[in-house]
Amino acid sequence: MSLPALVAEEFVEGNFLGLPEDGESPDIVVLQVPYELTTSYGQGTALGPSACIEASGQVELFDPILGEDLPAGYKIKTIEPWDGEGGNLRKQLDGISNYLAPWFDGDKFPVILGGEHGILPSIIHAAGNHPLLNGDFSKLTVVQIDAHADLRQELNGEPFSHACAASRAMDFGLKHLYQAGIRAFSKHEYDRIQSDNDITTFFASEIQKTSNSSWGSWIETLSSIEGPVHLTIDIDGLDGSLVPATGTPVPGGLSFWQIVETIQEIFSASKATVISMDVNEIVPQKDTPLTQFTAAMIATKGIIHHINNRRNGNWIDASENDNGQHNYVFDKNYFQKL
Repeated sequence: MSLPALVAEEFVEGNFLGLPEDGESPDIVVLQVPYELTTSYGQGTALGPSACIEASGQVELFDPILGEDLPAGYKIKTIEPWDGEGGNLRKQLDGISNYLAPWFDGDKFPVILGGEHGILPSIIHAAGNHPLLNGDFSKLTVVQIDAHADLRQELNGEPFSHACAASRAMDFGLKHLYQAGIRAFSKHEYDRIQSDNDITTFFASEIQKTSNSSWGSWIETLSSIEGPVHLTIDIDGLDGSLVPATGTPVPGGLSFWQIVETIQEIFSASKATVISMDVNEIVPQKDTPLTQFTAAMIATKGIIHHINNRRNGNWIDASENDNGQHNYVFDKNYFQKL
């Protein structure tokens, strides 16, 4: 049986979910960052965003949470990909931030598709432009789904390696970092997790226990988060059977429904506002589109819960409530100065 997206009269190739756009004042923007400079195992993340967009055309538009097909009265716009320009790594990181920053204006919800997880510091820098932060990163909580802690100080001499993404995000002075699904880490990373009061990690070995699992504690923790949140989902946080083509698949990961429950819980946290999300480390799968389709499903679930929040009045349109106090000056050359 064909899926609706295949027969929809207004299916638009190249748009996320194949949805048509009117081009005016989008509520949700889907941004593509085909960045790949520091991958240390499998290759192909630069092709991930476009593969995810293509696979999204097979995602069902109906979800019971909304009770109707997407876009459910809201405007979803797929933005042209980041151009990839920049003669070195730091110039590219600045280029990514400059591509993303205008969409952190407070009334749009950015959904960012990667690309290797090394994009995370650029995302955090761009998020400083959001009126709820106004450059104060101590207000921002990051929720990370990942197989890897990404808390190395450097890998092969590069401090901006994808293996250092969470460390470089923490350098901004985040309010807190919550991690789940972690099951591959160095002794240095483990020691930091144990000693840093601003990092809370739920290891996969504890979450996935058949008895006395810490999964309930993870869900309870998410429900208590307050303030602006960025959700970063490295798809290798899922079990490798679901995303076998991701750059560094690791067995023993989270199930698809655990990811969905995580998304649902953080979006429904009564005192939190998810201002953005990314789905990264997408690598096109040759024999089957399972990897990129799974990534598209996850991104869609985030969009669904964001729309549900808008409907229920749980979304703060910060662009209308900054009272002219948005005085943050975004630095377009931030990474080149480090």
